Amino acid sequence: MPSDFSGIPDSNEYLRWKPSPPGRVESVDEDIHPSTDKEAAMQERKGVITFKGNPMTLLGPDIKTGDKAPDFRVVDTGLAPVTLADFKGKVKIISAVPSLDTPTCDTETRRFNQEAAKLPGNVVVLTVSLDLPFAQKRWCAAAGIDKVKTLSDYQDRSFASAYGVLIKELKLLSRSIFVVDGSDTVRYVQHVKEVSQEPDYAAALAAARGPA
Repeated sequence: MPSDFSGIPDSNEYLRWKPSPPGRVESVDEDIHPSTDKEAAMQERKGVITFKGNPMTLLGPDIKTGDKAPDFRVVDTGLAPVTLADFKGKVKIISAVPSLDTPTCDTETRRFNQEAAKLPGNVVVLTVSLDLPFAQKRWCAAAGIDKVKTLSDYQDRSFASAYGVLIKELKLLSRSIFVVDGSDTVRYVQHVKEVSQEPDYAAALAAARGPA
């Protein structure tokens, strides 16, 4: 499998990272969204993930199985606001990814799009990233994504801060999966240890399907 994040430098070179060239998916960087007082006050969690082998820091709460799923406000590819309440009564597989414009995120989202067709009708698959919604829309059209709903957290980092998946050093979302049941209780949490690796699809899908 090709190395993920081939276009993103190691963390110690982050400040020299230039924006993606035209035509590629734009990721929100630190210049666009400077650190806020809210982020500065967030809980810091170390030892959970690495990026290219380098330890990273996650900002926000440690969401656990059994917790009430936090609300969030993101936007869809048409810039319409989307919240947790929009999926009331549905089982939700929420896949947080750093950027759709990287090999692993591309592979992961395509895989979930394939799997979504096999899931019960009450299950929805959501992919959240900091990519701009216009870029998400272009990527979905090019990749033929029609079962997964892509959502952008670029405006407020609402999902990132509520679910504890904002990488402090990179200002990107960590690769994580949350399965939330119809009553909005968290039933499964997976933080992929090395950001460049794919998640455990089978475990997440099994959690979404529920007891056999």
